[in-house]
Amino acid sequence: MKDHGICGVSIGMKNLFGAINNPNKYHDAVGDPYIADVNLIPQIRQKIRLTICDALSPQYEGGPPYMPQWTWQMDSLFIAQDMVALDYCGWQMIEQQRARAGMESLKVCGREPTYIATAADSAHRLGTNDPEKIEMIKV
Repeated sequence: MKDHGICGVSIGMKNLFGAINNPNKYHDAVGDPYIADVNLIPQIRQKIRLTICDALSPQYEGGPPYMPQWTWQMDSLFIAQDMVALDYCGWQMIEQQRARAGMESLKVCGREPTYIATAADSAHRLGTNDPEKIEMIKV
């Protein structure tokens, strides 16, 4: 779970850019709608059942390369059946950490991950970004 200097965050959906040819060509417009569209490809959408996110030392700035000065210890794994909900929750945690560090929000920086809302819209229906519909269980 980390900050991404172009797309805002890299959590679950963004990682599937590795499944396509020349993903570097799809980073325009903060990855929106491209990240959602990749997850809509039938060969991807039909196979994804569970997403596991490494949140041991999430990074809230400077990504995608590892920058230890902008990490914090969560010592957690996030597991979700809804990748959109996972990305939404991870994004909110990154924003909270940015605020604690006195940094501007990703929106103010021009890197709000709007592809998360696109993935939840009526054309994509990949999951939900509505916090009222997301159940988070801590163990």
